[in-house]
Amino acid sequence: MHLTWLDSNSWLIEIAGKRILLDPWLVGSLMFGNAAWFFKSERVTPREIPENIDLILLSQGLPDHAHPATLKQLDHQIPVVGSPSAAKIVREIGYTQVTALAHGEVFRIADLLEIRAVLGSPTGPNVFENGYILKDLVEGTSIYYEPHGYHAEAIQEFAPIDVVITPTIDLKLPLIGTVIKGQQGAVQVAKWLKPQVMLPTAAGGDLAYSGFLLNILKSEGTIDSLRSLFTANNISTQVIEPKPWERFEVKLQKLAVA
Repeated sequence: MHLTWLDSNSWLIEIAGKRILLDPWLVGSLMFGNAAWFFKSERVTPREIPENIDLILLSQGLPDHAHPATLKQLDHQIPVVGSPSAAKIVREIGYTQVTALAHGEVFRIADLLEIRAVLGSPTGPNVFENGYILKDLVEGTSIYYEPHGYHAEAIQEFAPIDVVITPTIDLKLPLIGTVIKGQQGAVQVAKWLKPQVMLPTAAGGDLAYSGFLLNILKSEGTIDSLRSLFTANNISTQVIEPKPWERFEVKLQKLAVA
């Protein structure tokens, strides 16, 4: 298993011999509703779009997960798996092989890879997006991804999971409260899934931010404080801070079967 963090929520996952682009934002700027005055994020360093992609996987229909400019530039023949809201967006852009996954549904690539949609984060009244469990059906290794730190209790039935990709810091807004549940969410999911490795997502990277939102958005927690929480809770999970756009191998221990 190899992973490359492409900044923000974007990842290149290499598992079961497949190259999967997860929530890709790879070109242009990131805004919500084209309101640059409110929030805008831009790349500090121009990057080349990864090649030979087998699948695009989208957890949400929001621009920081289903980034319109990126999706317009990628090959529309690449198969896409996404939440219903994300699937709607890529169909409108012109993708021809689109699978919408409801919570609990599974997408398979032959006998190589299984992608299971699980309950993810709320994005509106009675609207919940997707988290995913990816399992290499040959090696037996697995990844769990949820980009806002909203972890459903039901995922415990799939434990243990080898790698968890989730936020590790809290982001809060006045009157609204916590919009990204990092520290305690990471502790909870580590207790539930008992991963060997946890990787942070959703914040940082080789990016520059601007806009009014930065004045009211409050960030709490660090990787070091999370490691301290893990120690206090007797959690042995290793927290790895990936460097943007640097491919690395996730080295997992082979656990003995009882």
